[in-house]
Amino acid sequence: MTKIIIVGPASPLRGGISDFNEALAKSLEEKGYLVEIISFSLQYPKFLFPGKSQNRVEQSEAFNFKISPIINSINPISWWRTAKYIKAKNPSKVFIRFWMPFFAPCLGIIGGYLKRNKIPVFGIVDNAIAHEKRLGDTMLVNYFLNKCDSHFTLSDKVKKDINKINNRVNVESLFHPIYNTYSKITDKASALKSLNLKEGKYILFFGLIRKYKGLDLAIRAMSNKLIVEKNIKLIIAGEFYDSEERYQDLIRDLSLNNIIIYNQFIANKQVPDFFSVSNLVILPYTSATQSGVTQLAMYYNKPMLVTNVGGLPEIIDHKKDGYISSTNPEEISEYILDYFSQDNKEKEMSSAISKKHDSYSWDNFVKKIIK
Repeated sequence: MTKIIIVGPASPLRGGISDFNEALAKSLEEKGYLVEIISFSLQYPKFLFPGKSQNRVEQSEAFNFKISPIINSINPISWWRTAKYIKAKNPSKVFIRFWMPFFAPCLGIIGGYLKRNKIPVFGIVDNAIAHEKRLGDTMLVNYFLNKCDSHFTLSDKVKKDINKINNRVNVESLFHPIYNTYSKITDKASALKSLNLKEGKYILFFGLIRKYKGLDLAIRAMSNKLIVEKNIKLIIAGEFYDSEERYQDLIRDLSLNNIIIYNQFIANKQVPDFFSVSNLVILPYTSATQSGVTQLAMYYNKPMLVTNVGGLPEIIDHKKDGYISSTNPEEISEYILDYFSQDNKEKEMSSAISKKHDSYSWDNFVKKIIK
């Protein structure tokens, strides 16, 4: 049986990249491959991690593939041990997830060792240019890029970023597949009860709150007089990696009563509830590559309002299955009002999104990376 190894975070580590790696492993396994994920024993040192916990709050599902947490991101000895461990497995392909410059030395050492030993190594690059830039980032990213045979990106934007850094490496732009590891959408009445909400019109801002995700733009948009009058509410569901106080101050300054905050990491079992009660998903990012939230919204057939940054607009057909806005809060408000002023708009856009599922399927993604 052909062996494939994925290098990157996996359960019990939480987050979108872990979810992606597990979904990829599951899809490869279904194709008949023997899969192992090489994960981290230590992913982030405590002083670099802004959240409450790096691990999931709930027990992860039992997987048929093996997860080996053997990489310590700050211990070079573990990098060499990991590289030799993978070499001994003699895989036909190794896929290394790369999402921030901090991991370049660790993942570059592993990739370079395997490449020198004639094991095909492919990077799956989420970000080539960090959202929060630091001195030396470009040098670190370039180091990693040179340690793989080839790279895949999940958006055209990241491919362009890689070409700016190093136009000599091989890189192919693919897409972020739709998540298939979450439960089906919850009955709306049950979801409302679970979240202690009443029937109404809800917009969902979902995921970890960081400055570049533009939550302040969404809050400002919600101050539009007509949005307030129509009793449209914004649900903010995710753990704050940015100061919650600055957003609370903004809400108070605008005298808003239409904002509902769930400041917590949303466990996988709770995810269907939030998407069930919401009519529209908003991603008002000020910078972006791609986002797993868009693919989660697509999985649940939820229309989206995204800003025209990075790779976000790549998956939206404007005014057909969602909206593409500037980062101007007034324009965001206009699209929110357009959406909620038309009775059939949600049904029409949801139907249009559902027709994209095959194009963004894991089956399609796996075929492309395996070829």
